[in-house]
Amino acid sequence: MSATRIIKPMAVFAIACAMAAMIAGCSGNQEEATYDQLDVSDTTGGVAATVNGVEIGENSITGYIEDFRSLNGLTEDAAWAEWMVNAGYTAEDLRSEVINYYVNQALVRQAAEENGVTVDSAEIDSQVETMKSNYADEAAWDEALQSVGIQSEEVYRSELELYAMEQALVPIVAGDAEPSEEDMLMYAQMYGPAYDGAKKSSHILFAADDEATAQQVLDQINNGEIDFADAAAQYSIDTASAADGGNVGWDALNSFVTEYTDALSNLEEGQVSGLVTSDYGIHIIKCTEVFTCPEEVTSIEELPQELQDLIMDYVSSSAQDMAYQEWFSSYQEGADIVINDMPEGLPYDVDTSEAEAAMAASDTGAESADTATEEAPSDGAAADESADDVDAAIEETVNGAAAEESGDPSASTVDETAEGSPADQPAEEETADAPTAN
Repeated sequence: MSATRIIKPMAVFAIACAMAAMIAGCSGNQEEATYDQLDVSDTTGGVAATVNGVEIGENSITGYIEDFRSLNGLTEDAAWAEWMVNAGYTAEDLRSEVINYYVNQALVRQAAEENGVTVDSAEIDSQVETMKSNYADEAAWDEALQSVGIQSEEVYRSELELYAMEQALVPIVAGDAEPSEEDMLMYAQMYGPAYDGAKKSSHILFAADDEATAQQVLDQINNGEIDFADAAAQYSIDTASAADGGNVGWDALNSFVTEYTDALSNLEEGQVSGLVTSDYGIHIIKCTEVFTCPEEVTSIEELPQELQDLIMDYVSSSAQDMAYQEWFSSYQEGADIVINDMPEGLPYDVDTSEAEAAMAASDTGAESADTATEEAPSDGAAADESADDVDAAIEETVNGAAAEESGDPSASTVDETAEGSPADQPAEEETADAPTAN
């Protein structure tokens, strides 16, 4: 079984924010960020590793793993041993993965300092407060953080800062990446057909209690007394789209409320809807364009401009990210990284022999069931009866193996429990199954 990674990526904490405004090109008076989970400079439990002379304390590694266990209900050693065996981990593997996580964090911070990158703490504060505003109170906010394995608001803040630093490093060390025409065409051919039938639209939005005005404007539009774009500029309370004639873009590239999407789906190019009510108010919708993809895309210019821009941004970003990863690998190779031997007696280094034996027995049972299937007779009434017996034996064996893995035939396995189902915010990815940062 492939290993289920326990490291959450730094990018997962970049929710709902564009970090560019946070970056300053010179040093300032920003506060030092705290590290994730525990202070990595705490070496009272020994030194796990050093990165260019900067020490990473063993306590931070242990704290991270113990927090993971707690979050996923694996505090009992038997459950933890079973999870490690099922996930293909040893205690040494876990320690190594978490050390690499902290090593990469240290390298990002060191590279940021070398390149004069800092993060405006006031902007980070603003972002945190924006996220907190989505929750009823401090208790709900703390619960959301804890549910995705983040100990505290300060840890969350640290992750945001680290992510911002890394994003600032990318253009500095990777440079601009100009997409080739070949790549652009390849993606146009790949994604163009997926947007066939996409609809672009504009709308005029009225307050929910202003139906009379909405109906009056709709009548004027249908009678040709006022142009739709002019009406949007004059009447729409959605000021952002009103400045562009009510344009809200393509349905395939944006998420609209269901009422809006349903109404738009019934419109052909140039048609105007009736009054459409949603949680935002009352809409008048006009379908301004319908995209029909050519059977064979020979140029990216055959796609709508918005889709061209999306593809260009994606290809450029991918090329830049690849260049950054190559740079980071080289930077990592050039660093003086020393990883010390794993000390004895760590709380997550539990005896896995019973879990290994249970897995071996389960595998043996499955193999026996396979053998029984191959040896089952295939002709005559006696053969049919024997086959039924074999089928029953197989079902019993498989069900028994599943029950042994989960502890309850109706329960999820430990592996599934560890992957968890985090709350909606502030993180979007599952903590227990996230790839290692960098």
